[in-house]
Amino acid sequence: MSNLTVGLAILGGLVLAAIVAHSAWSARRNTPRQPLQPEAPQNTDDLDARQEPGMDFEPMPLAVLEKKPGLDALIDVIAPIALDGPVSGDAALAALPPTRRAGSKPFAVEGLNALTQQWEMPAPGQRYSAFQAGVQLANRVGALNEIEYSEFVMKAQAFADAVGGAPEFPEMLDEVARARELDQFASGHDAQLGFTLRARSAAWSPGYVQQHAQKLGFVAGAIPGRMVLPASVAGMPPVLGLAFDTQAALADDPAQSAIREVTLSLDVPQVQRSEQPFVRMREAAITLAASMDGIITDDNGQVIRAEALDVIGADLEQLYDTLDARDLSAGSVLARRLFS
Repeated sequence: MSNLTVGLAILGGLVLAAIVAHSAWSARRNTPRQPLQPEAPQNTDDLDARQEPGMDFEPMPLAVLEKKPGLDALIDVIAPIALDGPVSGDAALAALPPTRRAGSKPFAVEGLNALTQQWEMPAPGQRYSAFQAGVQLANRVGALNEIEYSEFVMKAQAFADAVGGAPEFPEMLDEVARARELDQFASGHDAQLGFTLRARSAAWSPGYVQQHAQKLGFVAGAIPGRMVLPASVAGMPPVLGLAFDTQAALADDPAQSAIREVTLSLDVPQVQRSEQPFVRMREAAITLAASMDGIITDDNGQVIRAEALDVIGADLEQLYDTLDARDLSAGSVLARRLFS
């Protein structure tokens, strides 16, 4: 065999080895990272303590929904309904309209409990000496308009006729103007923040993301691919949200689903200032990026630097002060209704 033939054979072997190595490297690179497996228990007493990685959402159960807040003149149109005599809660419930909205705005009726003298949603077995109907002035859809106000009047009048009451409606043009002013304020002081964590190299499996997020206190949300960081007070909205591809979470074999980005979100007006939501959002993003080998970017894929986070934090403090001054503190009942 000539030297040329030997040389070509060696070169061919090297090329083949390089191709095999590259294929193996590509396979490893494209295989989603998997959650760490728990250590085997030392004895049978530890069997009950074993948990599947990425699937333990029990430590902090989701909070139960709180009672629906009452009408407030700050963000509602309120029409008093006078009665000739007490009306039962059962009669009031039967007289309510089938839908609790006027256009895109929440509609509600409250009764003055004859025994407690407190305004409340009508309840069976109670008696009421007066009622009031209300419609919200604004929400994230926009301001109450003339058509929605007219629908409110028709619904409230129908209810009043059914219970033998006489409603007194505020002037429509005044209330619509008030709605526009409130909507203008809300639009200028709304804030919904989002950070995107992108994988630097290897993709992540759903279990891998869940396992790392659990370490920071996140629990399962209502939709596959969604996790939340619960508030410290039961019944309050979650402090933060974390989302990844729903289809990846629903796959027949989620371990083979490749996730290349997850989103951290904060709905500022919905969360109490005392929860320090932005500080926790920033810390969660930095921790997850470090532990999962990712980078923090905005919606356009631009890397977010530490100095930019400082500016956002300072701006949020000013926003909190403005909301407080308007009696619409972040996380309050009224703020959560207005910014919804």
